[in-house]
Amino acid sequence: MKFDEYRIDQQIKDNLKGLGFRRPTDIQFKSIPFILKGEDVLAIAQTGTGKTAAYGIPVIHKLHERKLKARRKDGIKCLVMVPTHELAVQVCTVLNQLSNQTRIKAISLYGGVDQNPQIDALEKGADILVTTPGRMFDLRAQGHLDLHRVETLILDEADLMLAKGFLRDIKDVLRFLPKRRQTLFFSATIDKEIKKLAYELIQQSAIRIQISPHNPVARNVHHCVAYIEMDDKRYFLERLYRDFKKAKILAFVRTKVRAERVAKAMQRVGVDCLCMHGDKSQEMRKNTLEEFKSSKVRLLIATDVSARGIDIPDVDYVINYDLPELPENYVHRVGRTGRAHQKGEAIAFCSEHEQPLLQEIEFYLGKKIELLTIQKNDYLDTLELTKDTKGLDWKALIAAEMKKAEEDAKKYGKKPHKKRKKRP
Repeated sequence: MKFDEYRIDQQIKDNLKGLGFRRPTDIQFKSIPFILKGEDVLAIAQTGTGKTAAYGIPVIHKLHERKLKARRKDGIKCLVMVPTHELAVQVCTVLNQLSNQTRIKAISLYGGVDQNPQIDALEKGADILVTTPGRMFDLRAQGHLDLHRVETLILDEADLMLAKGFLRDIKDVLRFLPKRRQTLFFSATIDKEIKKLAYELIQQSAIRIQISPHNPVARNVHHCVAYIEMDDKRYFLERLYRDFKKAKILAFVRTKVRAERVAKAMQRVGVDCLCMHGDKSQEMRKNTLEEFKSSKVRLLIATDVSARGIDIPDVDYVINYDLPELPENYVHRVGRTGRAHQKGEAIAFCSEHEQPLLQEIEFYLGKKIELLTIQKNDYLDTLELTKDTKGLDWKALIAAEMKKAEEDAKKYGKKPHKKRKKRP
């Protein structure tokens, strides 16, 4: 099915064409009809599969159709709640691209910046509000924000929004919204506890949509793991950067301190890189993302603040420099590459003491991650000649592992996944 076949406003179809979208992704195909009908939806799909457009397209259409007949301004009709500043900006940008030349306007609110421009934007009027909880509650308490006309509540990255830190915020905001409303939950991962909480907030008849439930990582992301000791990881990151001279690389570390240390280690050997974590100001984080997105700098060292929903164009490699302590964060990290119809590579650097974390990730994925074998001579060469571009051929290693996996699949066929028992 093509977007041209949907019963949505022609201008939205034109906007989709201008953005290069011809056919809906799986999550869009399954979600859009139900959202157009006004159903509550709980949707789970891998990162990079177009979840923002999955709810943005039908919501914008419905609001636009209604506004064509309206005789007065109606205030905020759709509230989109997100967990991070960066995601608020990104979602708002996508919604305004989809609604270009229609009567619908989206604005974003988030903390860490001057609130006066945001108050001015509210006073000028908007139909869709994309916001983080803190700034939204601040402006409402000051009398700048009215939510009593909201008809649609959307939780983007719903698992994090319903986690302990945000659950009270969600319940608080429900007190300010009309009881009769449409509620939409979208996320890449969700566990049983969070799903139970979600069902308490939506209608019992809500539509449940899950894309590839046994494969949380998108199919166009090839991922593998290399055993590298903790103190040696910086040398291999440098080598990979120098071997792939045009590649855009996003490397995830576990803590803010680690992010700074790794960035400084790269800079000492002449590698131009950026560093991003929660202690950076909002303005610094914004500038860092813009530089990385534009490929002015092609290596970004980041904590999980950049792992949630951020759409960074053309990331060739995601490096799990440190393995995440939560398996679901692995899914969000590797989802920064291989987005839409592009291919992506994800490489995990696993030290000896991180092997239990690797096992938890594999258990969560329901399969083994391919092992990228580094010969002893190549390993030693990397440590001794960190600025030398000869020696370790990453491209050949990855290609060999992919070829071996394909040959094994043809030879042995795909075996059904056996559900493993939970660890005590």
